[in-house]
Amino acid sequence: MTFRAGPATLRQWGMTTDLPHDPATARWFLPVAERGNPATRLRAWTTGNLVTPLVHGRTYFPRLREAVDALVEGDELYLTAFRGDADAVLDGPGHTVAEVLGRAAQRGVRVWGLLWRSQPGALDQSEFENAALARALQDAGAEVVLDARTRRGGSHHQKLVVCRGRDGDTAFLGGIDLARSRGDDADHAGDPRAQRFPEAYGPTPPWHDVQVEVRGPAVSCVELTFRERWDGSPLDLPSPFRMLVDRVRHAGTFTTGDLPPVRPDPPAAGPHAVQVLRTYPARWRRYPFAPLGERSIARAYRRSLRSARALVYVEDQYLWAPGVAKLLARALRRQPGLRLVVVVPRFPDKEGRAALPSLLGRERAIELYRAAGRDRFAVYDVENPRGEPVYVHSKVVVVDDTWAMVGSDNMNRRSWTHDSELSCAVLDATRDPREPVDPGGLGDGARAFARDLRLELWREHLDRDPGGAQDDDLVDPEAAFAAMAASAQALQAWYDGGQVGPRPPGRLRPHVPGRVPRRHRPWAVVVSRLAYDPDGRAVRDRLRRRH
Repeated sequence: MTFRAGPATLRQWGMTTDLPHDPATARWFLPVAERGNPATRLRAWTTGNLVTPLVHGRTYFPRLREAVDALVEGDELYLTAFRGDADAVLDGPGHTVAEVLGRAAQRGVRVWGLLWRSQPGALDQSEFENAALARALQDAGAEVVLDARTRRGGSHHQKLVVCRGRDGDTAFLGGIDLARSRGDDADHAGDPRAQRFPEAYGPTPPWHDVQVEVRGPAVSCVELTFRERWDGSPLDLPSPFRMLVDRVRHAGTFTTGDLPPVRPDPPAAGPHAVQVLRTYPARWRRYPFAPLGERSIARAYRRSLRSARALVYVEDQYLWAPGVAKLLARALRRQPGLRLVVVVPRFPDKEGRAALPSLLGRERAIELYRAAGRDRFAVYDVENPRGEPVYVHSKVVVVDDTWAMVGSDNMNRRSWTHDSELSCAVLDATRDPREPVDPGGLGDGARAFARDLRLELWREHLDRDPGGAQDDDLVDPEAAFAAMAASAQALQAWYDGGQVGPRPPGRLRPHVPGRVPRRHRPWAVVVSRLAYDPDGRAVRDRLRRRH
């Protein structure tokens, strides 16, 4: 059922679809001038949106399949992908990624796609998978290209799908790829169709991830992100050898055709103000829509953390960059009542020596947080009810139950400067009436979207009732911090005691970062800075220390 809000409802919420009058937006959202990219036509933010969190692939994929299947001849679909597996299952037999999108193209839906022209598969990347999906969709009548316009060693990490249909418009964005291993749910048994992954996560890696569905005027902003990339410049040509490989495999063309005229904004759909944020690197072959790059994601984090007073909650795949760690550490030192909770994977996504640079980065970041926050900082990893580690791939930040961001970016320098990324920040016009009604004490109040998102994630991690009947100790930031610590400590004590008696409820354990041997540290630092977590800023911005 699609929710539509009329003018009377919007007035009741105190909203318009034009410039918002909620004073909190001026504090939490970047004005246009602070985006740092005058070349883009993206609006500062839009109001009148409805944003729905879709936690886990098994929630997102059926909803995506439903939205795509509702499109008819003449409707439009736009997608970008970091990794796309043609045989990844969206919703049961006959509903793989290639089948669902291919059928849409065959029935006359106009489908356009930008898939990352991945680095070679020998580097454990998705070269063959992305090429196979591009070929399958082209054969079905879609216009899909492999996009190689990145910095050297970079990637296109944006993950979006926009459906513009006569029966309604919607956009999806976040951390979930159209790929194997993503089709997991809250039980975390894993996706039966799994990608190759470190042995520590088993044959079907449990996978925790978050996507959002957006309705309302912000759909146009997400679509504009696709259009800017599609129209922005001719596709860079890979090496002659790789061009030959692409041609032989019919994996894509090197030109993009014209897109249809831009449609009007979708009608207002809900009470959410949405700011669409991106990362683009500075390149020698400049992006016309971001000649010196764009770092609005990083700038949005800096702005929101200046306002943080009570609780910052982070779920992140990596969390290893020194600059990001210093930013969060400064927030902890600046506000003596601020608490920081971080949820990360127990093990990295690489094995052996290849994992050491990321382990060293996380180890150093955690040391900074602990020095700054002491007992106000906590870091956990996740396991499923059977004690198997869960790979945390989500990219979620909630500040003071007021401002929330979900997207494709990790909290590291690569995501903030070097790769293409797409995220959205949400500020709900609906205030949450539960105490404390204003955790940050700035007068902005707790907002329903941010608080509900945090509670949904914490209920899963603590094995609480999804209905929220046991939320009393999770609403207040101080009590919630203590409840999470108590649960993780009880589970760890059960393991330390030999697993005697019933397993305590909860899935969190205190995260113990792997220690990198001293002899490996010098080279691990170099590899981390040059390859794992490179700086994508223009030289002039680096020299001026401009973020």
